Amino acid sequence: MSLPTPDPAALAHSNRLRDHIRHAIRQAGGWISFARYMDLALYAPGLGYYSGGARKFGASGDFVTAPELSPLFAQTLAAQVAQIMATSAPNIVEAGAGSGALAAGLLQELARQGSLPERYAIIELSGELRERQRENIAGRAPELAGRVAWLDTLPESFSGAVLGNELLDALPTHVVAWREDGIAERGVALDDTDRFVWRERPAESALLAAAQALPVEPPYVSEINLAARAWAAEWGRILQRGALLLIDYGFPRREYYHPQRAEGTLMCHYRHHAHGDPFWLPGLNDITAHVDFTSIIEAGHDAGLELLGYTSQAQFLLNCGMTDMLARSRPEDTARYLPLAAAAQKLISPSEMGELFKVMALGRGIDEPLVGFLRGDRGAAL
Repeated sequence: MSLPTPDPAALAHSNRLRDHIRHAIRQAGGWISFARYMDLALYAPGLGYYSGGARKFGASGDFVTAPELSPLFAQTLAAQVAQIMATSAPNIVEAGAGSGALAAGLLQELARQGSLPERYAIIELSGELRERQRENIAGRAPELAGRVAWLDTLPESFSGAVLGNELLDALPTHVVAWREDGIAERGVALDDTDRFVWRERPAESALLAAAQALPVEPPYVSEINLAARAWAAEWGRILQRGALLLIDYGFPRREYYHPQRAEGTLMCHYRHHAHGDPFWLPGLNDITAHVDFTSIIEAGHDAGLELLGYTSQAQFLLNCGMTDMLARSRPEDTARYLPLAAAAQKLISPSEMGELFKVMALGRGIDEPLVGFLRGDRGAAL
């Protein structure tokens, strides 16, 4: 694995986080679940990847999300968000807003359409990201920044549109190994030189039950994200009327746990390089796993939510009018049009983001079909 060399300050930061995780392992008796390791690596206060100060998003970060790639994404998404608000309440909650690019772009486009929310709430635990979001929104949409508020926790009740763009993949996941002699949970321990290593112990309780319910033949290693299921179920309690729009990379269960995917989907990102070692310099690289969308609809349905749509990102964006958004720029203005056209191609191309990323809508009290799923709905595949 050949990755860019971090600077001394970044290495020192990672070493502090490694010491913090080592202490947690020792305090726990020598072993922690991978979900606990991932939680510390990403979210340990002041040290984790998302709670530290390093730049994560965009060309100078570790990866590029759709809102950073092009303003077309937020502009197109606005059609679906406006419809949800019109049939429920004029409010938006975005969970994990990244750089704030989606919030800024949505607010600008909704203002243009005359469909502004009364309140745009962002749930963000990272103080560093909150500041970047404030700066981004104030810089791009200063006249609308007053509508934005930040929350530390999920609201007690809510009606309107809930957005989760590349949220579920970053929730700490358990890793499970199906072996000939039983089902094991993969966790993290320390070797004789204090390095992080994988260690397995028998799976128990809810994790064991979830693993036993999956169509898997040993030997096989994959992820089960109990946190993502719990998050979807919690919105079943909170949401009075409206819909959740979840945009992420993943598969239906039968594809997620396919025999050819026997090593799971765990992946790390550092300076636009993808690699598979979650123990490499924790705190400096993102750790993600694909989303099992079947488990999300199961959890939401059990909590009283209805599946309102499921399709590829490409189909969703085309249904919401991306080509019309692109047509607002004149092809003769090549300096503006060509970058937008290139970004649109990346957002919808099957070989880029168009097929790997999916969009799911879960809701309550929404009677009319959602525009983003009018054609090409794949709900039956879940």
